Amino acid sequence: MKKTFGLRLLLSIQLLMPALLKAQEKSAALPLATLQQQFVDLRFGMFIHFNIPTFANQDWPDPEAPASLFNPTKLDCNQWAATAKAANMSYGCLTTKHHSGFCIWDTKTTDYNVMNSPLKKDVVREYVNAFRAKGLKVMLYYSILDTHHKLRPHEITRKHIDMVKAQLTELLTNYGDITALIIDGWDAPWSRISYDDIPFEEIYRLIKSLQPNCLVMDLNAAKYPTEALFYTDIKSYEQGAGQHISKEANRLPALSCLPINSAWFWKTNFPTTPVKDPVKLVDDILVPLNKAWCNFILNVAPNTDGLIDPNAVKALEEVGKRWKNTGAMPALTPAIAPIISSNIAKFQRSNSSWSDDMNIMDFANDDRFTSSWQSNPTVKQPWYEIDFDKAQRFNMISIVEDGSNIKKYHLEYEDNGTWKPLAKGEGEGHVKIHRFDSVWGGRVRIVIDEFSAPPAIAEFGVYNERR
Repeated sequence: MKKTFGLRLLLSIQLLMPALLKAQEKSAALPLATLQQQFVDLRFGMFIHFNIPTFANQDWPDPEAPASLFNPTKLDCNQWAATAKAANMSYGCLTTKHHSGFCIWDTKTTDYNVMNSPLKKDVVREYVNAFRAKGLKVMLYYSILDTHHKLRPHEITRKHIDMVKAQLTELLTNYGDITALIIDGWDAPWSRISYDDIPFEEIYRLIKSLQPNCLVMDLNAAKYPTEALFYTDIKSYEQGAGQHISKEANRLPALSCLPINSAWFWKTNFPTTPVKDPVKLVDDILVPLNKAWCNFILNVAPNTDGLIDPNAVKALEEVGKRWKNTGAMPALTPAIAPIISSNIAKFQRSNSSWSDDMNIMDFANDDRFTSSWQSNPTVKQPWYEIDFDKAQRFNMISIVEDGSNIKKYHLEYEDNGTWKPLAKGEGEGHVKIHRFDSVWGGRVRIVIDEFSAPPAIAEFGVYNERR
């Protein structure tokens, strides 16, 4: 397989060029705010974790597990769709490729796919046809982390980026309208594949060029602040990982996910182990989440036959008896457009007014929102600065505070030795984002004019956003 990987990838890219050209002829996208509202209005859907891990009895199987392991002899995606419909769900989302790299569609990018398994059937095709036949929307899950193809930390090459682009092009060209693409294993603390290793803006714009109305949703809530959309169109929360939305404070379009069983992929004890209580799923999770503009996606894991177990089917039928989709949710508060560009301030040289060594300046551009630079309490007008090696072009700045102590501030940039005004801010909450016409500068800084307590900045981001 390794010898043919490059040739197959090149062939797949050549074959997909007509699709890329055709995508340019698509009608203009709906406004992102409209798509976000439509997403939260869907309210409730089915996550379907079904892939090589299903047959390994664990969520992280051997990345060299043979394709022959994937053998669902009674695969019936119509049963999945009927079960989703019985629960009054509005959509499904299937794991097209999980972290171990096995593709369950007819891909030209790799031999490690379902067509080389005993099934020899395109599962993605079966799934989209079955769900659409029941009037359900279709979403897809795709993992960036891919241990089989060595797409992992410190191993990524341009061929890997090309493979990701070719695979996403297949998925967004050959299977009709995709409401949303849920991406995983990317810039998460555990995957350690950054948005620079696999360039987020490049991938995001490819997706939008192929399907302008497909929402891009990266499962990265463990890292980024909850008050703004960093590298995602929809804010996501994985309940099992301790990520819980603030039902009182949230104003962003959101998704919360949870498995009905004890794990994401099917295990041998699932048929005889009780699933989560349908009453609690509805009353304690689904209804409260919806009130916070949060869509709930409940994972149901098909078994090795390719069927949902009877205990899960029964529970979802009970959910459907207890809950109905009552229609559109209240209008979302308009949100600032997502940040999708690389942070060029990350790991650059920084400087600041006086701070204690435990909260020194480089903590504010270390790509970690859990550390921060903090001004010494005696400083009357604190400042924080990014110093580039050479002049950089940029048109956006983000400031994420540790707390909400900054009341008034102004931003400046240095042009040929002269500091020039850039923007001002006042009382804008925990996350502050400024977009402006492009400038060139060797340094950029925030000067804090008024604060309620010693200000602390968790991350100061600078971006050259493509417009």
